[in-house]
Amino acid sequence: KWLDAHYDPVANLYTFSSCIVGDLGTGASNMKLKVYRGTGLLSENTLLDLPTGLVSFLMDQHEPCTPAIAVASGPFIYIYKNLRPYFKFTLPTLEVNPLEQDVWSQAREDMIDPMTLKEMLEGIRFLMLEPQDMEAYVNLHKQQPIRRQTVITCIGTLKKNMADDDAVSCLVIGTESQEVYILDPEAFTILAKMSLPSVPTLMDVTGQFDVEFRITIACRNGNIYILRRDSPRPKYCIELSSHPVGLVRMGKNVVVGCAQETLHGYTQKGKKLWTTYLPAPVTTMAVLDLPTRGFQAVLVGLANCEVHVYRDKNLISTIKTPDLVTSICFGRYGREDGTLIMTTKGGGLIVKILKRTAVFDDKDSAPGPPIAQSIRLNVPKKTKLYVDQTMRERENAVAMHRAFQMDLSRMRLAAARAYVKALESSLTPMSASLTEPLKMNAVVQGLGPSFKLTLNIQNTAACRPVMNLAISFLYDENLYSMRTAFFKIPLLVPGLNYPIDTFVECLSDKGISDIIKVFVLREGKSAPLLTAHINMPVSEGLALN
Repeated sequence: KWLDAHYDPVANLYTFSSCIVGDLGTGASNMKLKVYRGTGLLSENTLLDLPTGLVSFLMDQHEPCTPAIAVASGPFIYIYKNLRPYFKFTLPTLEVNPLEQDVWSQAREDMIDPMTLKEMLEGIRFLMLEPQDMEAYVNLHKQQPIRRQTVITCIGTLKKNMADDDAVSCLVIGTESQEVYILDPEAFTILAKMSLPSVPTLMDVTGQFDVEFRITIACRNGNIYILRRDSPRPKYCIELSSHPVGLVRMGKNVVVGCAQETLHGYTQKGKKLWTTYLPAPVTTMAVLDLPTRGFQAVLVGLANCEVHVYRDKNLISTIKTPDLVTSICFGRYGREDGTLIMTTKGGGLIVKILKRTAVFDDKDSAPGPPIAQSIRLNVPKKTKLYVDQTMRERENAVAMHRAFQMDLSRMRLAAARAYVKALESSLTPMSASLTEPLKMNAVVQGLGPSFKLTLNIQNTAACRPVMNLAISFLYDENLYSMRTAFFKIPLLVPGLNYPIDTFVECLSDKGISDIIKVFVLREGKSAPLLTAHINMPVSEGLALN
């Protein structure tokens, strides 16, 4: 299903799905924004701080429509256009504690000494310094204005007023201060501000800002919140059993990968639809969307060097990778609509192309119960007859239960009587006698008119042999004749199978058959130990003659 287009194990790309095409470097230095054309590196731009997210979006409708790149890093958003730095947006500062503001104002005017300043700041836990470093720190910072700055934790895009692919998009950012901002794409002013109960970590945005939109956010407290237009607080909340490590949207449903090696499906209102257990922890997630085929699935990168493709809860494909996948992206790349780009833990770059003839089966390729087990039954509506029967059963419950118990007791009595009758008349193929525990079965061979009848007799006792036994046959002499209808059985050793053969001739040419009864007898007793009824087949050989 997949073509291996390119693999570079030493591409030196260390990144995540939120920063794909951005290189994190070592996490403290050598952070770069790398741009590829085809499989070759086109340009590099050095980043000043560790990026937390990267998105592409259209700022305006001017021809030619060239998308811009927004890189979130610390409290800033760096905008790149035509592969060059274009604009830098800074998050608004947060409100400063009034007590801290007043104390630093007094220190600026030398109204308090450093020891008093430290004591007052320790009460609100803003300053933790050793005594010998206090005076130098105060002299260095007292003339500077006090600012409280937050940082960006996740970033996304939201169409402004049209759903077209070439429509203008707004930036949506989540911050460490538990707030979500929506920015204007041209002036970079704040269009909307929403608050969350916890710090956002993952984000998925759908809709249009001027019409209706939904922002699905996974937070650090292990919950997922859904924000809607004209609502400053979350509209719905999904409580998870473990922390989310991946979040994607499929149509009107939300798919969440959790730290407990599980994949969950939820509706937009937080109702749980299904759960799938994974063979390894989730490392990254992305959407596989093919609008030309009307096909959507979820790509899940796992820690066992595999990428699983899920449609709802069904595993429809598995991709083996040479290294652990850390970031994944699917979409149009060049002239190919179905291109899968992955980076690995060792810094490698993998490019795969989906075959145009590839077909994904809806059935689950993973072992487990069939798909039909999870399909809801089409239960018909309750009819008037059903309701009347229910009312009758409620009103006559005691009488119906007594009648059922009476019929059950009668059936048990009839079964017990038939069993006792079979034991007394020795009609069973196993002996009920404790002194001669025997077992017998019969095999008929041949097409006719001659049949070979083989009786297999076995002594099932633990250590006691059985002797002085005989076999007798009872049959219709007008239909069959036997060479030997009565003979004695030799001593039966426990555990051994004794085959006894005899021949039966069919005398009728009318194509009919009958039963031959076999009796195992003991000398001196009139009742047989065993009885077997052999249904003889129709003599085909005689019919041919």
